[in-house]
Amino acid sequence: MNELKFNLRKWYQLLAVGFGSGLSPVAPGTFGTLAAVPLVALLLWAGNIWLLTFVVIGSVLGIYICGQTATEMETHDHSAIVWDEIVGYGITMLWAPLHWQTFLLGFVLFRLFDIVKPWPISLLDRHLGGGIGIMLDDIAAGVAALIVLQLLLPFLPLG
Repeated sequence: MNELKFNLRKWYQLLAVGFGSGLSPVAPGTFGTLAAVPLVALLLWAGNIWLLTFVVIGSVLGIYICGQTATEMETHDHSAIVWDEIVGYGITMLWAPLHWQTFLLGFVLFRLFDIVKPWPISLLDRHLGGGIGIMLDDIAAGVAALIVLQLLLPFLPLG
């Protein structure tokens, strides 16, 4: 791995590694998603429009952030690059109630879709390169987790 090549003084690399959360030697994607929880909670608390704005800007910016960092790391999708997980978890939590149960279920659902990569997520992961490839499979995982979370919301005891 190329951890020693990361230059966290470069703003895009700092964001790409989730402010360092992606540098975890074990389960960097999970730690990147964990790092997203307080940010997503704050944005959701401020209002769905703020979370939606972050997701849109973060997705577009993520294509550059992840692509440039991957190029500099000389790899397709270095495991420390977790900006895509941060945005993907944000997508999962759109329009969800601000409650610990929704955050936990959203976390589990997003990680499940991101790790297992069922079709068509696996198709995106295998056939797209660069920043768009890095971002799109996690965007798709976030959309899948969002749909399942919204379908499960009526069954959650959010008292």
